[in-house]
Amino acid sequence: MEHCRVRVAEVEGEGLYPNLMGDYDMKPSRFAYACPRTVDDALALLAQHGDETKILAGGQSLVPLLNLRMANVNALVDVNRLTELSFVSRENGMLHVGALTRHRQLEISEDANTVLPLLSRAAVEVGHLAIRNRGTIGGSLVHADPAAEWPLVAVVLDAQLVLRSQGRTRTVAARDFFLAPLTTAIEPNELLCEIHFPVVPHPAAWGFQEFCRRPGDFAIAVVACQLALDGNRTCTAVSLAVGGAHSTPLLVTEVEKVLKGTHGEETNLQQAAEIAAAAVEPPSDIHGSSEYRRRLVKVLTVRALKEAWGK
Repeated sequence: MEHCRVRVAEVEGEGLYPNLMGDYDMKPSRFAYACPRTVDDALALLAQHGDETKILAGGQSLVPLLNLRMANVNALVDVNRLTELSFVSRENGMLHVGALTRHRQLEISEDANTVLPLLSRAAVEVGHLAIRNRGTIGGSLVHADPAAEWPLVAVVLDAQLVLRSQGRTRTVAARDFFLAPLTTAIEPNELLCEIHFPVVPHPAAWGFQEFCRRPGDFAIAVVACQLALDGNRTCTAVSLAVGGAHSTPLLVTEVEKVLKGTHGEETNLQQAAEIAAAAVEPPSDIHGSSEYRRRLVKVLTVRALKEAWGK
């Protein structure tokens, strides 16, 4: 199998170098490659090459697209040596998560599970263990697959995304970040560096219900919610969003009017489910029709809200 042999070499420095695999019969088209050792070096590369460049983090979404030639790049900037972007910490009422934090890290993080257990719960549903060990939360957010778990959870928890470019840092709310399937508000010269999740002052009730063909598959539909309940288990605030059944993770704000001030009565839950199902515009594909997905949203909304009140 002569055509499968590949030379392996270590590429040092911060510049862009020819892909050593490009002369061989490999699946991706030719591209240049860089492996910066600091965030500043990575930002300099993005400033220099802009639209021509893609970030390589976990590679669990980008690499398959490159292999299938559904995506082509002129250059890859590999950020896996930027260990400063891999962390989970609590500070000033926020849970700070580095963009290079692996899914598995969030799944087992004591800080995340203590203050925002919805993060750990969602992490369990991300692919299979091998994928969770490699993929990153930042990569998932920027890739913006409508069926992915992290964009949905970021919207539910009202996360703030810290984007850096040379000479500028800006923060974008997750609820404003996702514009269309695989499309976000990030600019070509920007790097997602941190995600900040607000920590509520008391334990929040949450629910997470996902439906997929097999464990590890992308969701056909998924609903996540977070409720604020007082001492009498009366709902004082609710955040509920739907994924997989809309072009972006959809925050359904209208459910608050039928849930706020209630104790999770069945009638109110059914009304909330009707509102959520009416809000989405599901696609039809080989996995299910539009009407099938809308029906799933209704069922999963009731289940997620019951799960939250049960906690």
